[in-house]
Parts: sequence; structure tokens; C-alpha cells
Amino acid sequence: MTPQPGNDRVAVELAELRGEIWTAFAELNGRLDLALQRTEATESDISALEGRVASLERKQWPLPTIGVLAGAAGATTGALALLR
Repeated sequence: MTPQPGNDRVAVELAELRGEIWTAFAELNGRLDLALQRTEATESDISALEGRVASLERKQWPLPTIGVLAGAAGATTGALALLR
């Protein structure tokens, strides 16, 4: 049995197609690696910002406390004015 000329051409085309597929997979893996790297960098940036926001929230005075202090100061001033 002798090989037919069309079979050789099909084999060559399949080999070329296999090479193109491997190249596309390599490019896709590179893009996925880059996306993963960017995601990790973004996650670390978000964690750093969450820490900064938490520290700012701990340092700020809550509004009800300021209201209570202002009310107490006003009541004290009013009581002193009545006593004099």
C-alpha cells in the first residue's frame, strides 16, 4: 500500500495547526499570568487602603460624643449663669 499524496498534506496541516494551538495557549497563559499578577497587586493595595481607613476611623471623634460634650458645656454655663 502506497501513501496517498493527500495524506501527507493533511499531516503537514495538522502539524501546523497543532503548532498554532500551542502558540495560542502560550500567549493565553502569559495573559493569565499578567492578570493574576495585577489582581494580586490590586488586592495588596486594597488591604493597605483598608488599614489606612480603619486607622482614620479610630482617630476620628464620633459625632454623638461631640454633641454630648457641647450639651454638657452649655448646661454648665447655663447653671453658672443662674447661680450668680
